[in-house]
Amino acid sequence: MTRRLVATILLTAIGTVAIAKTPVATGTGGAVATISEKASQSALAILDRGGNAVDAAVAAAATLGVTDPFSCGIGGGGFMVVYLAKEKRVVTIDHRETAPAAFTPAVFLDNGKEMDFDTVVASGQSVGVPGTVRGWDEALRRYGTMSFAQVLAPAIEVAGKGFTVDANFSRLVDENTGKFSRFPATAALYLKDGKALQPGALVKNPGLARAYRTLAQGGVKAFYEGPMARAIVDAVNRPATTPGVTVRGGAMTLADLANYEARIRPPVRGTYRGYELYGMPLPGSGGVTVFAALNILEGWDLKSLPRAQAEHLYLEASRLAFADRNAYLADPEYVDAPVAGLLSKAYAAQRRKAIDASRAATGPVAAGDPYPFQQDASVPLRPAPAAKLQPESAHTTHLTVSDKDGNIVAYTFTIESWGGSGIVVPGYGFLLNNEMTDFEFSGPGPNVPEAGKRPRSSMAPTIALKDGKPAFTIGSPGGATIITTVLQTIVNHVDFGMRMDQAIDAPRLSERNGAATDIEPGFDTGAQAGALARHGHRWAAKPEEIGAANALVFNPDGTVTAVSEGHRHGIGSALVQKKAH
Repeated sequence: MTRRLVATILLTAIGTVAIAKTPVATGTGGAVATISEKASQSALAILDRGGNAVDAAVAAAATLGVTDPFSCGIGGGGFMVVYLAKEKRVVTIDHRETAPAAFTPAVFLDNGKEMDFDTVVASGQSVGVPGTVRGWDEALRRYGTMSFAQVLAPAIEVAGKGFTVDANFSRLVDENTGKFSRFPATAALYLKDGKALQPGALVKNPGLARAYRTLAQGGVKAFYEGPMARAIVDAVNRPATTPGVTVRGGAMTLADLANYEARIRPPVRGTYRGYELYGMPLPGSGGVTVFAALNILEGWDLKSLPRAQAEHLYLEASRLAFADRNAYLADPEYVDAPVAGLLSKAYAAQRRKAIDASRAATGPVAAGDPYPFQQDASVPLRPAPAAKLQPESAHTTHLTVSDKDGNIVAYTFTIESWGGSGIVVPGYGFLLNNEMTDFEFSGPGPNVPEAGKRPRSSMAPTIALKDGKPAFTIGSPGGATIITTVLQTIVNHVDFGMRMDQAIDAPRLSERNGAATDIEPGFDTGAQAGALARHGHRWAAKPEEIGAANALVFNPDGTVTAVSEGHRHGIGSALVQKKAH
């Protein structure tokens, strides 16, 4: 049975009409790919009403905050990469969460020792100042055509009328029952009799509908000032918990919220086999790391090599790029990272020499020295080696939208762990992030906590051009595995010649300079794993699903193909305005 047939058999009810959910769609006009059918429909509705890609992206994101609340929402932050067709340029909107002003590098130390990671996650201490609403406002004011009231309308309807829980949603609640049960406002939304809501249950979120209506009426200030801001600060500093449960509070102030700013940043740029690639700059490490790995891989003609050797080289290039990422990258307003050196083709040629073309490294490798390639006399000192890295959550969401005029958005946003901190803001129905755990708990290193600092992120929304015209977009959730998912999908599509749906559906391998490579369930028993094992690769003991990618492909005949997941995360949703015949 084909991938598309399997997907279209799965039906999603829209009102009283059942419409087939498909992860691949080709047509003309606008296109959208998200992990949620209702989010994709929200984007398409805005496009059909004359909105552009930015308007539609915010509409989809707001709806994802309802249907996929455990991975994203207005309690978090994100990175948006926008291609402006008329101007033929790419801009990025950094609305990553920031550390409250009370933060110091010792905030996660207790008597000189690192605090327990999971305990910090489920607490007010882990919550960063949310940036999503400010980011949406910047996007709409600068590059959109519609108001908050217009783009939030579809999400308000979904939150008010409710949606049906599927097996994936129920599973995510079940995995987080312990965290959610600590906070009454969260338990009231997602638990019944202390257990996860079962598939088929109807979930309404009147609090989130209220929050969105407040934004529709009052704009961005209604989030960062006034009653909603006070509710956020209270939820962070004095979390309302179940009797007998104690969690740490944070130290967020109304001034932290009022002072929050998004950043409009120039994109980081790379090239690969005739493509121009645009991604998020720092504090996003995804773009730099993906492009650095591609620079290393460019030294081999991967398509002419045996598949196992080509994939071996992909894994080793990823290992080297991650070694450099961990050593050098962080918020550019706090750390002068050697990005130009890291993205130098000459530096890549030097790093390439560290790879044995037939044998995997036996464990983590050292970072390289990009400073001789930096060509920047203002960077006199090399930083100290990075400390041991904290675990990085694998839970985020990515969406991508284009419109009839050729504008494109690739957007990844998050609240960090599944369910973030676990704290729902009482009365407003949205979960708060635990993004501060993306900092290293102790130094030395570039990514230690500091007041106002944005923690390093792996999110990697990417737009590719060829011959000056859009070619494809790609992005994924998955914590640090975002980088390898984007990298591997590009290699699959560009080097191995896979259609984008094949490139996304292929088994994912994530090498992040560790002792073993992360894989997905069932991979280790197959021939592909055996061939790579002969090159010395070892697999992590606990296989898990990696990422939930979404992409657009701009075809030579003028059509666009929207592509979402064919089997991961309950299957994604791809829609186009006018289907190709």
